[in-house]
Amino acid sequence: MNFETLRQEWFGNVRSDLLAGLVVALALIPEAIAFSIIAGVDPKVGLYASFSISVLIAITGGRPGMISAATAATAVLMITLVRDHGLDYLLAATVLAGLLQICAGFLKLGNAMRFVSRSVMTGFVNALAILIFMAQIPELVGVPSMTYVMVAVALAIIYLLPRLTTAVPSPLVAIVVLTAVSMSFGMDLRVVGDMGELPSTLPFFLIPDIPVTFETLMIILPYSAAVAVVGLLESLMTAQIVDDLTDTGSDKNRECVGQGIANTVTGFFGGMAGCAMIGQSIINVKSGGRGRLSTASAGLFLLFLIVVLGDWVAVIPMAALVAIMIMVSIGTFSWGSIRNLREHPRPSSVVMLATVVTVVWTHNLAIGVIIGVMLSGVFFAWKVSRIFRVTSDLSEDGRIRTYRVAGQVFFASSERFAAAFDFKESLDKVVIDVGSAHIWDLSGVAALDRAVLKFRREGAEVEVRGLNEASATIVDKLAVHDKPGALDRLSAH
Repeated sequence: MNFETLRQEWFGNVRSDLLAGLVVALALIPEAIAFSIIAGVDPKVGLYASFSISVLIAITGGRPGMISAATAATAVLMITLVRDHGLDYLLAATVLAGLLQICAGFLKLGNAMRFVSRSVMTGFVNALAILIFMAQIPELVGVPSMTYVMVAVALAIIYLLPRLTTAVPSPLVAIVVLTAVSMSFGMDLRVVGDMGELPSTLPFFLIPDIPVTFETLMIILPYSAAVAVVGLLESLMTAQIVDDLTDTGSDKNRECVGQGIANTVTGFFGGMAGCAMIGQSIINVKSGGRGRLSTASAGLFLLFLIVVLGDWVAVIPMAALVAIMIMVSIGTFSWGSIRNLREHPRPSSVVMLATVVTVVWTHNLAIGVIIGVMLSGVFFAWKVSRIFRVTSDLSEDGRIRTYRVAGQVFFASSERFAAAFDFKESLDKVVIDVGSAHIWDLSGVAALDRAVLKFRREGAEVEVRGLNEASATIVDKLAVHDKPGALDRLSAH
């Protein structure tokens, strides 16, 4: 990375990055506290993690402007570990998860994002938008009626202020206005301080107090592996979304390493594991944040707010933050995907809807994305298998038949390949011309083997013609039709 690129990523958008970072920091506080409660640990564990991860990922990550912190996706995976073994094991698992993510980055596993289809991405985004909205419902149930008025006022500020000026992010204005009004009129509203006690000291370096044994490794490894996979999956998906929002690219493998470094260090400073947050990332982008400074400043502002201005932050009405998250859910949801359900190919729509339903049902983004990717693969294989045909013609003397194969020969088309031949026809010679075909896998090779051997069993000479270089390589390596005893093996089957 050259100096000019580095300068642009850090200082190319200073004012907007700092203001966006402040908005994100305010939005991170209740989220980090809530995720700490989910994991069964003190609120400071999530708050310290959000500070540490944000600052470190700004330096080491591959996607400028993306926000990473403590998240629900990783917190839910740690519940059992904390309950059964305590906080120190959580911190150790965080360190190990980070090391696994670093290894994933060096192994270039970030390149696997190319296998995630657009339909899966859309489903991921829509599901996350629904989950973000659902997470706000507890703050809107059983609350004073004035809460709804304040949420409505905050939404009005968020959406209407940009029509007058964009000098200051409208979500920040909404927070300041609602806090001032709430304090001036002494309103009885739920505030940030009701979520949990804010820490008053800086995080400090510590080594988890656990026995360094193989048994300990076996305890934390399953949790660390799950956190590493889920964290990377959510981070890489979020990076792709921010790429699209900002029309810029990012280094997915560097992002894997960056997430790993952030989690490893965070575990030594009393924080829980985290990953990218799509909600806060969208808040950052919509507030004008584009560079690494926005991510770093979010973490630094967060620490300043909770340690120095904790008493002021504690009185911010939750209604203001709920309104911001509602804005995020509305802005995140791909409304065009609903209109396009009838226009897009049915398999694409099924993949998108399956991803949404799975994520919302399980509250697990990783499971939803895996289901979506698997369905995409099945539909793709089915579609490719249909682009396949076998034609034939008989020589004038009726003794030689030439079969011409066109398309992809693999596990999904191997049965159609086998069914295309008439093995009972009385012939002297059979030519199987695969010049317009490609043999991909063991199933394709096996189908060719069986065709050749069955014709030979009926007494016909067989010639396989036109293998391209890649097909010839796999056939030479795996085929058995030219090896001694091949007909005997066919008979045995």
